[in-house]
Amino acid sequence: MKLARIALPALLAGSVAVPAFAGSLAPTVVEPVVTPVPVPVEVGRDWTGFSGGVQLGYGAFDTDGTPDDYEEAMTYGLKSYYDYDFGNWVLGGGLQYDWSDADLGAAGDLDGIMRAGLRAGYDMGNTMVYGTGGYAKAFTSGGDIDAGDSDGYFAGIGTETFLTDNWTVGTEITYNEFTDFDAEDMELKNTQFNVSLNYRF
Repeated sequence: MKLARIALPALLAGSVAVPAFAGSLAPTVVEPVVTPVPVPVEVGRDWTGFSGGVQLGYGAFDTDGTPDDYEEAMTYGLKSYYDYDFGNWVLGGGLQYDWSDADLGAAGDLDGIMRAGLRAGYDMGNTMVYGTGGYAKAFTSGGDIDAGDSDGYFAGIGTETFLTDNWTVGTEITYNEFTDFDAEDMELKNTQFNVSLNYRF
């Protein structure tokens, strides 16, 4: 009877203590909350539409068949294009006119060069890289020989990059060749680099 009085309280105390002790062996684990970091997405540009701009350039003018046959000079001009954006590719066409005071020696002065052609470019989002080519015409005046004007062609490469939603800056290098002057055997070859500021409508 005395054994029962001692064992029963001890047994009850143990049954209460064990769950409390066992509970302390398994603490609650709090999982960290992971917030995904947003990935920046480049905003695509739509190149479809008309554009007009001004350009400033520098050219080398090599004249065959006349004395004083090489000249380097500044140029300035206007340009206008219409482009259509097909997604990754852009196709367009337009006009350019550059004024010049290049001295062609006996052939007089080169008053300007007009270009009408196509361009095909790759849409890189904010920048378009393109190739261009087409018809060109050179206009001359003065000189000891009657050089007149000449039809010709041009080919080149260029870039155009958005500065704002409507304004772009462009660079272009073209090779121009003219072999149809009134003066016999006269030819003009011109390599020209232009920088342009354009407004896209």
